[in-house]
Amino acid sequence: MRRALTLARRGWGRTSPNPMVGCVIVRRGVTVGEGWHRAAGLPHAEVEALSAAGARARGATVYVTLEPCAHHGRTPPCTAALIAAGVKRVVAAVGDPNPEVSGRGFRCLRRAGIAVEQGLLADEAAVLNESFFRHVTSGRPFLHLKAAMTLDGKTAAAGGMSKWISGEASRRLVHRWRLGADAVMVGSGTALADDPDLTPRPPADGGQWNWKRVLRVVLDSRLRLPPNAGMFGNPERGPVLVFTSRAAPKTREKALVAAGAEVLRVARWRRGGIDLGRVLDTLGSRGVNRVLLEGGATVNAAALGAGLVDRLSLFLAPKLLGGRMSVPLLDGLPGDDLRRAVQLDRLSCRRVGRDLLVEAVPRRD
Repeated sequence: MRRALTLARRGWGRTSPNPMVGCVIVRRGVTVGEGWHRAAGLPHAEVEALSAAGARARGATVYVTLEPCAHHGRTPPCTAALIAAGVKRVVAAVGDPNPEVSGRGFRCLRRAGIAVEQGLLADEAAVLNESFFRHVTSGRPFLHLKAAMTLDGKTAAAGGMSKWISGEASRRLVHRWRLGADAVMVGSGTALADDPDLTPRPPADGGQWNWKRVLRVVLDSRLRLPPNAGMFGNPERGPVLVFTSRAAPKTREKALVAAGAEVLRVARWRRGGIDLGRVLDTLGSRGVNRVLLEGGATVNAAALGAGLVDRLSLFLAPKLLGGRMSVPLLDGLPGDDLRRAVQLDRLSCRRVGRDLLVEAVPRRD
């Protein structure tokens, strides 16, 4: 199963809106076939592994990271392929919460006389597909908030400058996170201060990535984003979607549309900013499984305060900035009562180059 999980991770950034899945087929203690889901629309992991195994799959045990599908999508059901191949036993790490599957795959296999086991390395398999699980169970994408700050809690200098707080190794990791996301989202303040491209860039150490188009999302209630922003210069790298308020000037909307953006107007929430819940609902309805949020202090506070963040990743750089006007991590939470602080669980910490990476899961209670 560990080998199957390793294979599944090869699909990072390429399988959405499908999950990442790996499969290993073993007969008499010998691996006879392996496979993983390479991209949406291509054969699933089980079919790839069965193709590699051929006739040796008959009577074998199949280790797969997710419950085999039993429905027709863009490809035929994997349960039918497993039954036709004559496998004896299927060991799945975790069930598929997708309502179109959700136990049907297991029942189909058992009715065909195939032994089914579930739960081996289930926690690792669930983390692997946390984005897919969030989307199919809630309709909203998994929201991963990333930020970099100095040891005294500053994310930008007084004038808004934030390049570069974190080190090169941390920035490489962020580009890998962008590769795994369907959308990268920032607020208008970050877009104006940094003029980011918001695309995943290949590592500078000679490593290669297949290029991926990522949806670039800007939250801009007043449409301050200029039509000559850097992200409009690379339309082949992905579309630009701007969420704004219903009161934003229509002349600015026309200018952004002419530059290549799609502009959507959504309601403002009670604190004056754009309703992030509506934004996530819209992205989810478009098949977005995972959003990497690289917002500034206001957007960070809004997302955490609304209980929308699924994972928080903070890079702590070995720097001290100081200054009363420098930018904090959060701007907009009350900050007047420790009992109202955002509570974090499942904390972890590791070194990334010279930085410390602290990760946690915000509570939703």
